Amino acid sequence: MSQPNDNFQPPPAPATAAEPPQGERPTRVRQVAIGVFVLGLLVVGGGAAKVIAGGIGTGAALAFLGVLLFALSFIRLPLVTESDAPMSFIEKVTGIFYEPTRVFRNLRAHPYWAGAFIFIVVLNGIYTFAFVQRITPERIVNHTVDKMAEMGPPFAPPPDRLEAIRADQLEALKNPVQRVGTFARSFAGGFVFFAALPAALSLLGILAFGGRINFWQSMAVVLYSALPIVVIHKGLSLILLYVKSADDLHPILNQETLVQDNLGILITPAAHPVLFVIASVIGVTSFYGLWLRAKGLKEGGTRVSSSAGWGVAITLWVLFLLFITVVTALFPGFIS
Repeated sequence: MSQPNDNFQPPPAPATAAEPPQGERPTRVRQVAIGVFVLGLLVVGGGAAKVIAGGIGTGAALAFLGVLLFALSFIRLPLVTESDAPMSFIEKVTGIFYEPTRVFRNLRAHPYWAGAFIFIVVLNGIYTFAFVQRITPERIVNHTVDKMAEMGPPFAPPPDRLEAIRADQLEALKNPVQRVGTFARSFAGGFVFFAALPAALSLLGILAFGGRINFWQSMAVVLYSALPIVVIHKGLSLILLYVKSADDLHPILNQETLVQDNLGILITPAAHPVLFVIASVIGVTSFYGLWLRAKGLKEGGTRVSSSAGWGVAITLWVLFLLFITVVTALFPGFIS
């Protein structure tokens, strides 16, 4: 039996690799999320008590937005060690037109997206309000309900239900409280389908191409690449809205824009609705937005090649084209 060695020293424990530094979580978003959620609950309560017209739907949309924002607040911000100072909102809004590369590189380190999102939603809201006032709620609702009646079963509601829908929609377009509620619902829906969903798809696409991009970087790129298109379309559309005769404006097709810079001008919507919709996404501003999205993904991410940026941008464009084609094929009468 060996003698004990009092001088024996156990070997040191192996060194553990230091965890790589991580960016902070956007905790300020949680404060906004809680406020929006509480506001949504109050509006739901007002709707249930018949105090706020349409309050249940509006409040539910706001509450959902609050929950989504709170969940997204756990996603860390990107950690970029070397970067310029953050550009102001005015610098980014003006710079995205003539120096987009500088703006997107600044967004890589400082992915501030809220200003662009609010600006886009407000522009959309201004144009929608002016469009309804110019076309009149009666013409918009009558056209929509008449086209619903033409669909036939199983899509068309029964005649008594159609008249109830007509009355409800007229009330929604004339009642100031409901119009504010419609804007609030568009705010919540716009965040989900115009910002969060495209940002998530762009993130997955860049990762599939071998690049790296943070969710908030992707969100900022999505919104700032769309901002010039919205400014051009809504700005020119507001001018054309009062230059053209109201009788020449379509109650459905012109709800988004009056700018005709695409191949849709060569096709009659009533005769070939699907071809018209496909041709309508092939135009000057469409390709300008596609170029901005590709450049933004390249400059806003890390180790993202130009081919990866273009690949993701084109993939999202094709998915959007497929979606609107399917919807138009199912309901072609609305654009006739």
